[in-house]
Amino acid sequence: MHASCQCGKLNAEIADGANAMTVLCHCRDCQKRSGSPFGIMAYFPEESFSIAGEAREFTRLTDQGNQFTNGFCPDCGSTLYGRASKYPGIIGITVGTICDPAFPRPHRSVYEQSRHHWIALPEDMPRHMRGRDS
Repeated sequence: MHASCQCGKLNAEIADGANAMTVLCHCRDCQKRSGSPFGIMAYFPEESFSIAGEAREFTRLTDQGNQFTNGFCPDCGSTLYGRASKYPGIIGITVGTICDPAFPRPHRSVYEQSRHHWIALPEDMPRHMRGRDS
């Protein structure tokens, strides 16, 4: 599986058969990062992918006091990956950079407290008002 930024200078290759845990997040930080009402990342073990190209990173504190780092292309600004200090050894690839409409739907929805009221999700999707521990 391949992911790339908008200009194509930052890329990720994900190993065939790598299992993802895909999370749809409605937190205000993901809204600002993505420029949309939510962000979606597919989390993989770090050993299942490689990144090529120059990335810049931005690290912020989470509401639980952990750190979340976004990796983005310095030329086009597209976020390609995210890394949570709470989960070492796992990295998230932004689903939009995978550009595959057949990519499976998210496993869960988090930070529903700031979900836009017009976003309709499948009834059977697990939902959490804050993070998955909420």
